[in-house]
Amino acid sequence: MKQVDVMGVRVEMPTNKPILLLRERDGERYVPIWIGAPEATAIAYAQQGVTPPRPLTHDLLLNVLTGLGHELSSVIITRMEEGIFYAELVIDGDQRISSRSSDAVAVALRAQVPVFVEEEVLAEVGVDVPVEEEDEVERFREFLDNVSAEDFEVGDEGSEGS
Repeated sequence: MKQVDVMGVRVEMPTNKPILLLRERDGERYVPIWIGAPEATAIAYAQQGVTPPRPLTHDLLLNVLTGLGHELSSVIITRMEEGIFYAELVIDGDQRISSRSSDAVAVALRAQVPVFVEEEVLAEVGVDVPVEEEDEVERFREFLDNVSAEDFEVGDEGSEGS
């Protein structure tokens, strides 16, 4: 199991699908996870430190957890099956609860706890980024610094002309 840093979310072109990008800490592998727009917004909000006037779902989950006297210890991306990533929330150091990977990361960012990826997952889907491609990674970081949650909102395309 390796700790990863949450690099952020971006929108893949031309499909306009958000991607969560994780980077192996002390390594060169990246894990791209395609996620939904609401999850991308939740992750972007957490990374930008946006505090909504009322708790969003991930905030609520963390509030319930801590309100009941428990603590989120970490998040683990445990496996990938048929293109779907699976994760677990680690509560109080030893209790594990199944979660979607995007939701787990959104909660982990709010709780400021580490995110891990099982070595088998990294071996299967990790993408090595050689040193000469670090400029591309730096451009991606600049993108993340300038992206806002509104960039991931989906408009109601079917209502035009109604």
